[in-house]
Amino acid sequence: MASDRSSPAATAREPNPEACPVIESIEQIGSQWRLAVLHELQDGEYRFNELKRATGANARTLSRVLDDLGETGFVDRRLEEDAPVATYYSLTAKGESLAPVFDEIECWAGDWLGEVETE
Repeated sequence: MASDRSSPAATAREPNPEACPVIESIEQIGSQWRLAVLHELQDGEYRFNELKRATGANARTLSRVLDDLGETGFVDRRLEEDAPVATYYSLTAKGESLAPVFDEIECWAGDWLGEVETE
C-alpha cells in the first residue's frame, strides 16, 4: 500500500525522512511567537513576565510557546521557590546554536526588507 503524504493522521512532530531539512527546521521554530521568544532569549535568562513584555505575546500564547519550546529542547525552565516564587527561562545548547541563524536573518533583513517597502 502506498503511503499518503496528505494523511490527516500525520503530525508536524513526526519526522519525515523524505522532507527537506529546511522545512523540518521551520516547522520546529517557525511560528511568529516561537521566533520572538527564541530571539529574546538570545540575550540571556528571562522571567515569564519579562518575556511577555519583550515579545508582546499574551500570557496564554507565551505559556503554550514556552511549553512547546521546552518539549522540543530549545528552552530550559528553572523554578526558584524562594518567596516570591519565580520561573526563569533560558536557551539550551540547542537554542543557543540558533544565534548565527538569527544574525544571518537580521543581516538579510537589513539588505532586503527596506528595498521591498520602497518599491
